[in-house]
Amino acid sequence: MSKSKKILIMAIACVLLIAGYVGLSAANKAADSEDKTNTANGNTTFEIVGKDIKFTKADITEKASFFPYEDASNYMEIIAIKASDGSIRTALNTCQVCYDSGRGYYEQVGETLVCQNCGNIFGVDDIEIIKGGCNPIPILETDKSEDDLYVTIKGSFLEASSIYFETWKK
Repeated sequence: MSKSKKILIMAIACVLLIAGYVGLSAANKAADSEDKTNTANGNTTFEIVGKDIKFTKADITEKASFFPYEDASNYMEIIAIKASDGSIRTALNTCQVCYDSGRGYYEQVGETLVCQNCGNIFGVDDIEIIKGGCNPIPILETDKSEDDLYVTIKGSFLEASSIYFETWKK
């Protein structure tokens, strides 16, 4: 085989290798940037869309759903639950007073949420209504959007709220 044919074959092989690498790299980047569907409590699905978290209203029941969320520095949780009036209520799963203890998070007991640090009992229908004190941090209308099917919580709000989860020990 002549020297020029060997060079041509090597050049073609290099071009094919580079093209394959570029194609694989682009496919990996596309897969990484896709929105991801996840599960809360093993049954309620949600999506991370950019930095926002989005879930279907029809999936939310009187049993609290705890949606995990991670920003660059902290693991967080969002509570979503159906109130007795049928509305979907949302809050950060941390207490406005006890958050810095690391145990200021809530677990559902019947129709109430109980702070695992101080034992404060908080009614489900009070989520988003009562602000301040030993209560879950509400996610208000300014920090989320709703339509007939979905609730979307803004990533900017979640990032700003990350401070409340710095010492979280759940």
